[in-house]
Amino acid sequence: MALAVAFAVALALSTAFVARDATAATAAQTKLSELVVKPAGTMTGYSRDKFPHWSDAQTFGWTLPSGTPDPASCDARDAALIRDGRGTEKMGRYCTVISGVWVDPYGGRTYTNPSDIDIDHFVPLANAWRSGAASWTTAKRESFANRPLGLLAVEDNLNASKGDKGPEAWKPPRTAYHCTYATKWINVKHYWKLSVTSAEKGALSQMLSTCP
Repeated sequence: MALAVAFAVALALSTAFVARDATAATAAQTKLSELVVKPAGTMTGYSRDKFPHWSDAQTFGWTLPSGTPDPASCDARDAALIRDGRGTEKMGRYCTVISGVWVDPYGGRTYTNPSDIDIDHFVPLANAWRSGAASWTTAKRESFANRPLGLLAVEDNLNASKGDKGPEAWKPPRTAYHCTYATKWINVKHYWKLSVTSAEKGALSQMLSTCP
């Protein structure tokens, strides 16, 4: 009897997750259709320094767990490491994350040393520059570079291989993450009203086709 109940609960949860993912994918398709399609802009004038990053976490909407040592010293990178860990992060003074458990969504492997983890700007700063951020104020670019929506803890080598590429040129090697990757990319671009290229839009549409 207990086994039957457990199976029923697991089936119900699985069905709920599939339904949630399907709803998110449908919403992403709608948002994708609303994005402006245009050629990528130039890199003239670009510098990462034009996007002040790793700024104060709480200023940019991060919620830190209770017991965080010196939360006023936490920057957006610290906050992303804490949020994306499995709840076992150990912190030293001044909000420094010294250990934890992170599952890299791009490759699927598990890591325990924060030095193996990068915080990825999901839509890379240079990509944002080419798709509209070049005309923004510094304050708006700082917000883009630090808000929770656009940051994700990933394995450092995969983050390096991604660089500033869009989904037409780079996709996570873990294909099971393609649906989520496309959905998140679209959400970031839609929220910030950034454009997409035609090749980028085609790649995102293909990735959404993998959704449940």
